[in-house]
Amino acid sequence: MAVSDDKRKGVQASPSPDVVSFPSIFTARINGQMASPLRSLIATGTNLWLDSIDPVLVAASCQSGATGATSNPVIVTNLIKTGRFDDQIEQLVREGEDDTQIAWHMTDRMVKAAQDVFLPIWQQTEGNDGYVSFELDPLLEDPGSAPPHEERVRKYVELGKFWSAGHENRMIKVPATPAGLDALEELAAAGVTLNVTLIFSPRQYEVAREAIWRGVQQRRDLNGFKSVYSIFVSRLDVYTAKAVPQLSSAAQGQVGIVNAKRIWKENRQFWSSRPTKLDQQIVFSSTGTKNPEDDPWKYVEAFAGSDIETNPPETNEAYESSGRTAVSRVDQLPSEEILDEIDREVDLLELEKTLMAEGIKKFADPQKALLALIAEKRASQATS
Repeated sequence: MAVSDDKRKGVQASPSPDVVSFPSIFTARINGQMASPLRSLIATGTNLWLDSIDPVLVAASCQSGATGATSNPVIVTNLIKTGRFDDQIEQLVREGEDDTQIAWHMTDRMVKAAQDVFLPIWQQTEGNDGYVSFELDPLLEDPGSAPPHEERVRKYVELGKFWSAGHENRMIKVPATPAGLDALEELAAAGVTLNVTLIFSPRQYEVAREAIWRGVQQRRDLNGFKSVYSIFVSRLDVYTAKAVPQLSSAAQGQVGIVNAKRIWKENRQFWSSRPTKLDQQIVFSSTGTKNPEDDPWKYVEAFAGSDIETNPPETNEAYESSGRTAVSRVDQLPSEEILDEIDREVDLLELEKTLMAEGIKKFADPQKALLALIAEKRASQATS
């Protein structure tokens, strides 16, 4: 593709008060000395994005070479729980905003603060990196109160355009639900930079990719076109442990990795023949291990070598203290025997159906919790 590996990694970014100079991050590797585990991961070709917008963690992650971040209602709720934002919430209450307005106002502010840190990377890489993802309203998928399909599609388009306006390095997260997928073409045509999330299967990825490609071809040019596809990993292995117990010990715990790597390969093949200036990438998501018997860095090392990892802070911390050195493994798959077993035993459509049902609930419930927390903060301020 037109953007070189060095430019994509931002290693030539100039010093800034908001972001660590990237030449210093890679000095150890360049001089042939021992790099830290996270720096060795980045050196393989992985773009490291933080699964948080905590200002403290964002700054620390930049020092470790992170080049982007993502957000969701759980992250925002946990930040508000710290009390560090009480003054801002109190001011919004005085201005007459309701709980929903405050929740989105605070989300917007937090994401924008992280964007400011990563903006120099976005500038240096000419739009290929340095993004922060902003998740659209999860209550659009609430099983108990979601509007009809066509209304959800319309709202995704409306909200995607609204929350992306005026933001150079903000990605809009849209779930790979039926309504989310149906909104992608119009959003892409309108120039919105997209992160398609809650992808569990090749089918979802392919529908999302085709919709976005149809949309961007309606633009005047493709110079600023950037999209990413967030493939969830660990949840697949949790699913197969329960639903496909007959898998051998060699195959059990490998389904999430195999699925994501296959989609990664397909994604590279598809975009290699399209005239895009920027990289259209896979985001390896849900990379925190769920099985206590697994090493915390199981998925971190499995996908080393290309595209993007959004690792939870505790996963990055565990890997950084491990003393390990990452090597490129993203293009390595298990033996044909294991692949055949997975293909034979795992029904991907049933897997997608089950995990989407769970994912939608996990998608909507945190937003309800965020609204409840705002209401609690409001009541506490009224009595203080």
